[in-house]
Amino acid sequence: MRFGVVILPEWRWSDAAAVWREAEDLRFDHAWTYDHLAWRTMRDEPWFAAIPTLTAAAAATSRVRLGTLVASITFRHPVPFAKELVALDDISNGRLTLGIGAGGSGYDALMLGGPVWTTRERGERFVEFVELLDRLLRRPAVSYAGRYYAADEARTYPGCVQQPRIPLAIAATGPTGLALAARLADVWVTTGPRSSPTPLAPEEGTSAVRTQMARLDDACAAAGRDPSTLRRLVLTGPELDPSLSSVGAFEHGAGAYAAIGVTDYVVHWPRASGPFAADREMFERIFS
Repeated sequence: MRFGVVILPEWRWSDAAAVWREAEDLRFDHAWTYDHLAWRTMRDEPWFAAIPTLTAAAAATSRVRLGTLVASITFRHPVPFAKELVALDDISNGRLTLGIGAGGSGYDALMLGGPVWTTRERGERFVEFVELLDRLLRRPAVSYAGRYYAADEARTYPGCVQQPRIPLAIAATGPTGLALAARLADVWVTTGPRSSPTPLAPEEGTSAVRTQMARLDDACAAAGRDPSTLRRLVLTGPELDPSLSSVGAFEHGAGAYAAIGVTDYVVHWPRASGPFAADREMFERIFS
């Protein structure tokens, strides 16, 4: 199993640089950040943009893989986003993984002042966005005419360092998203079920994730893909208990997910309070 950490983009870089370097020193396999214009209870607190943050992190580190967990389509167009990703892949020397999701109806959807997409439209846009982005990252010149997005001889020279393109980690639990992940993802991402008022313990969490993965396997079968070629990443914290209370608890929790076929297990960098609060000393003991 590979282990990753999400570092919220909440500190000025003069302080954040040391956190990203420590994540690499702790031997995490991958380090991520959120991608929002504003996020939940931290709407009126410091919050920096994801792509510049990851660019700085790429310059501050040398080994750990970097990525968004997950990028939102809500305030983006695939063409300029592809240009940013090609540049970031180059700066990181091929260490970028793009986590991407359909977004939601929260602050990201409201801050630009336009109409909020319906669930159906958001799903349709997600498929079209990722399909176009996939082409843009694979080819130096792309034309595309879809219902929601278009490109006219869009150029992405010199292309990605990683070939055939940057790996895509697609967050999906519904039929449309799972079908998309089965076709185009290198990694499938889940945060577990969204109906629980508190993070689920490993026993309940693995049961829910196992059900989701069975649906993913069905989507792979329908797409003619070998399910074993798709990595499965669980992001703990919002819906799933990360089991950070002790070394033993972590070994039990992570082991339970590994036992059902999860390949990547991601926790959040410990905060002193609020979302993702955890004991910093215990966190370092677990991952040192």
